[in-house]
Amino acid sequence: MAATLSTALDVHFSIPQSDTKRPIFFTKTVKQNPRQKFAVSCNSSESCSKSSQNPPESSKETPSLSEQLQPLSTTTLPKKDQARLSSKSSWVNPSKPKRSVLSLQRQTRSPYAYNPKVRELKLFAKKLNDCDNSEGAFLSVLEEIPQQLTRENALLILNSLKPWQKAHLFFNWIKTKNLFPTENIFYNVTMKSLRFGRQFELIEQLANEMVSNEIPLDNITYSTIISCAKRCYLFDKAVEWFERMYKTGLMPDEVTYSAILDVYAKLGNVEEVLSLYERGVASGWKPDQITFSVLAKMFGEAGDYDGIRYVLQEMKSFGVRPNLVVYNTLLEAISKAGKPGLARSLFEELLESGLTPNEKTLTALAKIYGKARWAKDALKLWEEMKSKNWPMDFILYNTLLTMCADIGLVEEAEQLFMDMKQSEECRPDSWSYTAMLNIYGSGGNVSKAMELFEEMSEVGVELNVMGSTCLIQCLGKAGRIDELVRVFSVSVEQGIKPDDRLCGCLLSVVSLCEDREDMDKVLTCLQQANPQLVAFVKLIEDEKISLDTVKEEFKGVISDTKDDARRPFCNCLIDICRTKNLGERAHDLLYLGTLYGLYPGLHNKTTDEWSLDVRSLSVGAAETALEEWLGTLAKIVKREEALPELFLAQTGAGTHKFARGLSNSFASHLKKLAAPFKQSEEKAGCFVATREDLVLWLQSRIPSSSVTA
Repeated sequence: MAATLSTALDVHFSIPQSDTKRPIFFTKTVKQNPRQKFAVSCNSSESCSKSSQNPPESSKETPSLSEQLQPLSTTTLPKKDQARLSSKSSWVNPSKPKRSVLSLQRQTRSPYAYNPKVRELKLFAKKLNDCDNSEGAFLSVLEEIPQQLTRENALLILNSLKPWQKAHLFFNWIKTKNLFPTENIFYNVTMKSLRFGRQFELIEQLANEMVSNEIPLDNITYSTIISCAKRCYLFDKAVEWFERMYKTGLMPDEVTYSAILDVYAKLGNVEEVLSLYERGVASGWKPDQITFSVLAKMFGEAGDYDGIRYVLQEMKSFGVRPNLVVYNTLLEAISKAGKPGLARSLFEELLESGLTPNEKTLTALAKIYGKARWAKDALKLWEEMKSKNWPMDFILYNTLLTMCADIGLVEEAEQLFMDMKQSEECRPDSWSYTAMLNIYGSGGNVSKAMELFEEMSEVGVELNVMGSTCLIQCLGKAGRIDELVRVFSVSVEQGIKPDDRLCGCLLSVVSLCEDREDMDKVLTCLQQANPQLVAFVKLIEDEKISLDTVKEEFKGVISDTKDDARRPFCNCLIDICRTKNLGERAHDLLYLGTLYGLYPGLHNKTTDEWSLDVRSLSVGAAETALEEWLGTLAKIVKREEALPELFLAQTGAGTHKFARGLSNSFASHLKKLAAPFKQSEEKAGCFVATREDLVLWLQSRIPSSSVTA
């Protein structure tokens, strides 16, 4: 008779929540139950069997350890393992860590057997690659196979076929011959070829065929399926196959795990990515550089600065040294997060590590400095590039030109442009010329801008819509309307379709025209691009038209305009009204723009100060907003309501070399009104007035019942 062993075990366990739609590792971590003691009694197998068939009444009150762990086994183990567990109970060590979510060993690929006639087979594979793509031609060449078709020969030929169509045909031909079992390695090699051709439907058909024929899918199979779905932007399919993988009980290796992390990142599921990442790390996985690139790109797309810092800290904690690819990904992420200081520090770290930046590195950094208007750092980068002879490509040249345009570096841009002309591989294209037109146009250098325009016609470079916009703006500011009309006509003849930005540019030129004849010429151009806008311009000129009519027509114009062009349109329309001395209509349009949310943040109030922020307004719109604000304050003073200690009007300093007109024009208008606002000594582009000074000034103007100039 077998001896009876009875003891009390201190067992620490947790029961996961049931969710049939998702694998167990996706569920949130459940708080662990308090420690409980269970009595475990082990007799002979016979007695155990009997006791399991006829459990005592007390077992219903205190479940056994196997019953407690039953939900875990049914959700994480394949059916064959579940059956084994149910047929014979086994002791589980409660001190073992939780089940891992990935295999730390990468699956090894099956080796090919040595074939002394490999050269002959490779020549035959080349013949298959070179033959016609039709199925008949391919099958006719197959009849000339020089050796007997063995498993090893078939694998070698299959792996040598480059076009996915021929690899698929050859695999189907092998199956029809039925000379040997088609193992999963044949499917894997075929799927790899189909992945290059982005043929996910065929890959999924093969995978389902493997399931139907009970051919096991391994890590290589799943990795190929998931990565192909990712390349085809079928992210939901990638997630579906990843979850199917877990349901079979197969643990993903590091390659598959990194691939699914990238899928979730592209889906924008930050929580899922972090959950997978943390669970993998808890399982003993050491993330590699590819994983950190995925995380950095994900946080960069979201503009998450804290997330990028988290990636940097994690890399440091794991002792992973970034390679050039990781540095490039981090710089691109930082660019979207808008942190030029961190980008500069990261670039310095890259250089200190002994790595040499490539074209992508320098392109990302140039974009960051250009957007931030960091002229000093941009010039330093440019000098360093020349002194160290760092590599340049076409994209980098154009990015540097755009950076120069953003900052206003004329001489440096001209030197870059000359280098491109002398280069055999990086000749200037339409975007290169556009950057130069932007630089000359912003600086008001009409003669050089027109020289470039003529040069483009000579060398056969077509003008794009952005270049046309820059040139028209330059000519409009200079008052050279006839040349503007010629440029617009050439643009239309070359097939350029005027967009909202070009229409806004023409509208701004209309606001600058003092001569009616010039205005009509520009409106004729605008009529071809946006007839509705021209009709509205003529409508607002008629002071007899009611505000309700203007409101309805304005709503129609704005509805048909892209979001980023709506405020510029409104600004230009207000400018046109002020040019034509239609002050009341200008105030109506400012009201409508505010009503439809085109000027968020125009007014800000705190306990101590009220401010007017006109940084996103044109000169005419800013002057109108100032007058409206002062008029409102005059009414508050008249009602003797409480006012803060300080009043601010912010125009911005104008970080661009050629974009500092708003602050100067605003200051002139304040002087014209004799308003008690003074330029702040601490902050450029900020005008300050105290309550006492402003109230005295407003009271002196109240009898006129208006503060409008």
